[in-house]
Amino acid sequence: MRLLLTSGAAALGLTATLASPLNPAAPQAQAEDPTTLTVAVAQSVDSLSPFLAVRLVSTSIHRLMYDYLTNYDPKDSKAIEGFATKWEPSPDKLTWTYTIRDNSTWSDGKKATAEDAAWTFQAMMDDEGAATANGSFVSNFKKVTAPSPDKLVIELKKPQATMAALDVPILPKHLWEDIDDYSAFNNDKKFPIVGNGPFILTDYKVDSFVKLKANKDFWRGAPKFDELVFRYYKDQDAAVAALRKGEVSFVAGQPALTPAQAKSLKQTEDIAVNEGPGRRFFALAVNPGARTKDGKKFGDGHPALLDQRVRQALFHAVDRKTIVDKVFQGHAVEGAGYIPPRFSDYFWEPSATQELAYDPEKAARLLHEAGYESNNAGKRVDKDGKPLNLRILCHATDPNDKAIGKYLQEWWSALGIGLKVDCRDDVSKPWYDGEYDLAFDGWSVNPDPDFVLSIHTCDALPTKAKSSAATDNFICDKRYDALYRQQLAEYDPAKRADLVKRMESRLYDLGYMNVMAYPNAVEAYRTDHIKSITTMPEDAGNIYGQDGYWSWWSAVPAAEGSGSQNGGSDNTGLVVGIAAAAVLLAAGGVLLALRRRSTAEDRE
Repeated sequence: MRLLLTSGAAALGLTATLASPLNPAAPQAQAEDPTTLTVAVAQSVDSLSPFLAVRLVSTSIHRLMYDYLTNYDPKDSKAIEGFATKWEPSPDKLTWTYTIRDNSTWSDGKKATAEDAAWTFQAMMDDEGAATANGSFVSNFKKVTAPSPDKLVIELKKPQATMAALDVPILPKHLWEDIDDYSAFNNDKKFPIVGNGPFILTDYKVDSFVKLKANKDFWRGAPKFDELVFRYYKDQDAAVAALRKGEVSFVAGQPALTPAQAKSLKQTEDIAVNEGPGRRFFALAVNPGARTKDGKKFGDGHPALLDQRVRQALFHAVDRKTIVDKVFQGHAVEGAGYIPPRFSDYFWEPSATQELAYDPEKAARLLHEAGYESNNAGKRVDKDGKPLNLRILCHATDPNDKAIGKYLQEWWSALGIGLKVDCRDDVSKPWYDGEYDLAFDGWSVNPDPDFVLSIHTCDALPTKAKSSAATDNFICDKRYDALYRQQLAEYDPAKRADLVKRMESRLYDLGYMNVMAYPNAVEAYRTDHIKSITTMPEDAGNIYGQDGYWSWWSAVPAAEGSGSQNGGSDNTGLVVGIAAAAVLLAAGGVLLALRRRSTAEDRE
């Protein structure tokens, strides 16, 4: 969920400019009766430590708990003030100086300063455990200092186009510096957890709930709801039922509501359905042979998939149009490159000769070329007569995985390939262990795609076998890495976009990722609990999983219903009301044109 900046040029802005609705405001007065906003989620928290967390639910919560150097305007995703009020580079762009705001306070009463930011980045530079989730942001750092409480200075080895969007939560040095092992510290034993964001985390129970209370001293102004609760539901049908009963206020769009759920909820009194253009892709990932940085192989991925012809044969036997029409029922755009069309600067499509289009006959020819012939029973076998049978990891909580798995079984069976759809509540262990052949994969992509591009570099591979790492799928390719380094150092937006598209082309040709669709974000909330709430982008976007805290910070309690009290007034230009949500649904065709693991295991 990491939003960096809309273009490399945005990083050169000397001063962040705030739209008037985002200007710091005095803390809002709270209603006499406490108001609670409860969000149903289908994803487990992997860690409450920002050094370790990669799943969308976890990183979304960290955006509420901690301030970042910069934030992102919900209108256009441009970099705006956060913990820093100004940032400026040296003429050679190798030294960046940030002015840190003087009105940010940790929830234990201590003042938040540049020293906290310097310590956070230095910890990631020095400690491998601290760099687990966000190490790519600091790999190019040479030196970080805090010469004064309001000045942070970062020296770089080479120019870095993401310096106005270092998407890292700033942590309180006085509480974190004495931790012995950052790789083992999950930040989930002592409550409330000290932070300086719009909410303070007060309680947590694994696979049950996360509770946060409004930070009345937050510099931008206090949230209007007194309490925010993320409640875990293993089954999305149960979450939808809870929404109908008024037990929760919102059902998250990751995974998106099914077409049937959305249609039914749209006709339900006191419930609004919001559909926004997706910032996610839905893909097939192929195990390329799990390995560590030093080349040690592990896992049990099928050796047949090391042959590019076999991978391409599988992808030529995937009908993406059928997936969009039959599974997503039009609430998605057919897949192509790695970056969704919502981000037009970086969106890439293969040429007609490059495209791995649906072509079962070509798939059969490729399998023949790779040495996999059909036996008398119609099964593909290798030279030793062993049948080609594969496994695919499936998220048990995502109905799309299961539905697409059935199509894949049908299509690949016609080629003589067996497929076991292995649905699990938690796919993390077999994934990290490299014990899979294929998997349903997906990430929430940001306007600046640097992070999701970094997870396919050789540097993202684990240092130890079967351990967590930044890598998504154990991909390591020298040509891809060379392009990654070039785009990171390129400040010219057009040149950088061209490099990113070349990276997407290379990733496509490698054949380890097949983007099948770009799903819309389809989510719902109770209008008798929530009067209005921000989408991002404001005109047609998502509520859950934003690149910022705008939705939950801006949400206004309904004047009546379920005991909720009106905790504040609307923010003009920031908040989307119920009528706007109805407009979004009516404009579904337009949305389709716009349009940190998939759904239940989604990593940003």
